[in-house]
Amino acid sequence: MHIAQQIIHNIDASTADSIITLDYEGRFLRRKRLICDSGEAFLVELPETVSLSATDGFMLDDGRIIAISPKPEPLLKVTHTHLPRIAWHIGNRHTPCQIEQDYLLIQQDHVLEDMLRLLGAQIEKLSAPFTPEGGAYGHGRTHGHEHAHDGGHDHAHNHHHHH
Repeated sequence: MHIAQQIIHNIDASTADSIITLDYEGRFLRRKRLICDSGEAFLVELPETVSLSATDGFMLDDGRIIAISPKPEPLLKVTHTHLPRIAWHIGNRHTPCQIEQDYLLIQQDHVLEDMLRLLGAQIEKLSAPFTPEGGAYGHGRTHGHEHAHDGGHDHAHNHHHHH
């Protein structure tokens, strides 16, 4: 089985040797056995956990490149007349959020859905690839150990706790 120990960025999927379809959680990894859409398995062994974007790819030890195709997943499309306010509420909960011109996309979550409806947002359920903003805690995501306790307001560089 081939091993990918290197991630390359901004690749052209049409020139890749193979494609792997991964959802948002699937693109968050360090060591994992993955299976290409073609059925070939390979092993990912990275020095640290990474959050891969849809334009990243895996470089195998034989030089082949496996491009990432973001898998459609259950999302909530959120629209509101005052979208920045809604984005703030979502960000305040450390929820990954994909910000578009006139709507936001978040993973389906009935607690958040209820909160957003109370704030007057329109919610539409759909299935689409999820490629949220990197943002201040984008790469640590909400699983990050170093970002978990700072409240997210100081971009994770300030480790003083005001409690």
